[in-house]
Amino acid sequence: EVQLVESGGGSVQAGGSLRLSCSASGYTNRQYCMGWFRLVPGKEREGVAGIYIGDGGTYYADSVKGRFTISQDNAKSTLYLQMNELKPADTAVYYCAADWAVALSDCLSGIWYPPRPGVSYWGQGTQVTVSS
Repeated sequence: EVQLVESGGGSVQAGGSLRLSCSASGYTNRQYCMGWFRLVPGKEREGVAGIYIGDGGTYYADSVKGRFTISQDNAKSTLYLQMNELKPADTAVYYCAADWAVALSDCLSGIWYPPRPGVSYWGQGTQVTVSS
């Protein structure tokens, strides 16, 4: 059973930093798309960052470019999101996701829509709150 478990959320003042972690288990795929999405009630879901495992290419939403960094540790099967210069607008529930079927080009363009039955998975989310 595929499991994605996020951690590292919390409350921070504007300008501060947090690092989110996503521990992944239950699969052996070597090339696939992983990333971070965020949800705010009443707003459209936003794909924040993505990485194509096996290629290393990355994607960032314009709203986080230059402030967030996505990375992976294969040995630990863990995905990270380093978030610096946080703003109140970054307040959201952040979800880790993985998709075995999305094309590399779509992954690195932020054009993927997990979860999809049988091919992509979604964690339970971690709350990030940034106060001004």
